[in-house]
Amino acid sequence: MSPVEPDPPPEAAEGLAEQAAAVAPLLEDSAEDLYENAPCGYLSTLMNGTLAKVNGTLLSWLGYRREELVGRRRFADLLTIGGKLYHETHFAPLLQMQGEVHGIAMELKAADGARLPVLITSAVKTDAAGEPLLIRTTVTDARDRRAYEQELLRARRSAEEAHREAERSREHLHEVVAVLQRSLLPPSLPLVPGLDTAAHYHTASPDHLGGDFYDLFSLGGGRWAFCLGDVCGKGPEAAAVTSLARYTLRAAAMNDADPEAVLHTLNSVLCERYAEADPRYCTVVFGLLEAADPAGAGVDITLAGGGHPPALLLRDNGTAEYLHTPGGVLIGILPSPPIAVVRARLEPGDTLVLYTDGLTEARTPAGRYGDEQLLAHASALAPSAAEPAVKALTDLLESFGSGLDDDTAILALGVPARAEENSTSSPC
Repeated sequence: MSPVEPDPPPEAAEGLAEQAAAVAPLLEDSAEDLYENAPCGYLSTLMNGTLAKVNGTLLSWLGYRREELVGRRRFADLLTIGGKLYHETHFAPLLQMQGEVHGIAMELKAADGARLPVLITSAVKTDAAGEPLLIRTTVTDARDRRAYEQELLRARRSAEEAHREAERSREHLHEVVAVLQRSLLPPSLPLVPGLDTAAHYHTASPDHLGGDFYDLFSLGGGRWAFCLGDVCGKGPEAAAVTSLARYTLRAAAMNDADPEAVLHTLNSVLCERYAEADPRYCTVVFGLLEAADPAGAGVDITLAGGGHPPALLLRDNGTAEYLHTPGGVLIGILPSPPIAVVRARLEPGDTLVLYTDGLTEARTPAGRYGDEQLLAHASALAPSAAEPAVKALTDLLESFGSGLDDDTAILALGVPARAEENSTSSPC
């Protein structure tokens, strides 16, 4: 048994009590100051939506006095017309059913009529018996993201105007598009322990921004997320959606890494953002990978697809197969689309290849290069590490010439083959 520590002498105990009493008001002030002047907005509402508490940050953003909102307005009164409809038909029912809703894109209406783009996260607070008491909401300023989208549009319009003014500006236009296109993609893939990675982006036309994208990023704790998608259309509008999609997928995964939940969040954002404008949608596949065992001999993959072509699995045994995500529909079309989820394990020597449909819709003298031709080509490649697989598919894209009229993104993730399988014995 450990020795029992003696009680402090009375004078020491009195000193500690005095220090605690002196610090307590400071801690209380700090907590209130943290709430009032937090870098994000906070509000609480009664279950009927009436505003019960609003912090100073949100009041300053919207230009209201506290007495104008608390007890007088409902949360829905701060939303735009489209936001009110979405709140009543989707947000509020989902919050009532799940008890929390994360990362929903909306626009708040300020006192002067200006619109403030935000991301909303709400949770229901309950009592000890589980009865709902109030709704707590966090409001994140999304103006920087919107400004970035608008900057993309302005840059593209500027480039198009220069192209119309003189043909010799064509080379400058190509440079601008290339820079903007690169800004929509990660500058390089991160190093993932126990995994080989490679990616390629093929631009079909130097005159137009494409909507294809990919990403790979850490979630911490040995988990990694990856995605690849294809936004409808081309040009600055598609680029803005691409930026929004990548931003949303990253933010959603940091909050809830479940691939199905991540794609539902992206769908909600696209539906809300473009509810009053031209519909914008995309095909996308989002995956989560983590070590299958402590030795790191393989990785488990959970893959969610929304209307995207099936992934390719190049196995270490020299075979290739499709990893289908059947039933998933385009993201951004329906309020609550079905999301297809599959699970697989990559063993040493296996490689997963994701691609956009520019690859399988290329034209050849024999007709369209389709799924069967791609599977046959992949079977001839297997087994293959990530980089050689991407190089082989890049060469295939180049061979199509003018028959390839759509951008194509490729992302490959492979588990290195075991050392003993790669080594060759030397003569004595």
